[in-house]
Amino acid sequence: MHFEEWMENVVKAFEIAGVVILAVGSIVTLVRAATVLARGEHHAAYQTARRGIGRSVLLGLEVLIIADIVQTVTIDPTFESALILGLIVLVRTFLSFSLEIELEGKLPWRRSAAPEQV
Repeated sequence: MHFEEWMENVVKAFEIAGVVILAVGSIVTLVRAATVLARGEHHAAYQTARRGIGRSVLLGLEVLIIADIVQTVTIDPTFESALILGLIVLVRTFLSFSLEIELEGKLPWRRSAAPEQV
């Protein structure tokens, strides 16, 4: 197996992992939210779903960014692919930043030093 083929498999593995994180994280979150909803806590169920899915999307996006970086650096290191990677990273970073603000309710650099509760 050549280096490029091996790197393509690495990229595919990261892409699969990103999609699995998105899917499994969302399903687990929806099951948790349904459990909370079954107790009659409508607002808490919504918050549980919103936060959990948001976290799954954040993690999934970060793993997918890794796949894009590995692909651009190892498989297709052209100026055009670097520009496309830059655009993809910009869009995904904006989405991640927006989701983080939505989930936490404040800018990342304005967080307190208190440990995060899971």
